[in-house]
Amino acid sequence: MLDLALILLAYLVGSVSSAIVVCRLMRLGDPRQGGSGNPGATNVLRLAGKGPAAATLVGDWLKGTVPVALAWALTGDPVVAGAAGLAAFFGHLFPVFFRFQGGKGVATGFGVLLAWSPAALVAAAATWLGIAAAFRYSSLAAVVAFAMAPIYVLWLAQSPVLTAAAALLTIALVWRHRDNIVRLAAGEESRIGSSSGL
Repeated sequence: MLDLALILLAYLVGSVSSAIVVCRLMRLGDPRQGGSGNPGATNVLRLAGKGPAAATLVGDWLKGTVPVALAWALTGDPVVAGAAGLAAFFGHLFPVFFRFQGGKGVATGFGVLLAWSPAALVAAAATWLGIAAAFRYSSLAAVVAFAMAPIYVLWLAQSPVLTAAAALLTIALVWRHRDNIVRLAAGEESRIGSSSGL
């Protein structure tokens, strides 16, 4: 029962949309109604500036890390930790509190990776930074970083269970970025630093 409660709690925590909460607290517009329509830190940056975007980023990151860290602390079981991480991540993608209209999961995914394996998180974040610096596409950096994440988890955490969980997380994140991938292939994706891509 404890295992199931921790997994359910992780989903509910993940379902709290940091972007929507931050924008409501600051009396800003609904981020789903402006910009890209995505309730994530990048769109909040575009619509409301650095402060709200930073708060959104921290919130999204923590809701990936905290439930998994709690699962580790209370059970020590990688299966429960893996399931809790996926539950938090899918809560962000499909939040029960916000009509299942969630974000794309990059910050929350990094938060989950931090709790699964800090070393794998460092490797994935370095990959994101390298790709972003080289090509200036945030979406491309995210897709490549998370495509590498299962390899990093296998190599650095040496856990088949967490590797499988990371692979499922990667599949979901890439699927959520399918529109970005189409735009990348067509040469229509906004670059970091552009007026639309930030």
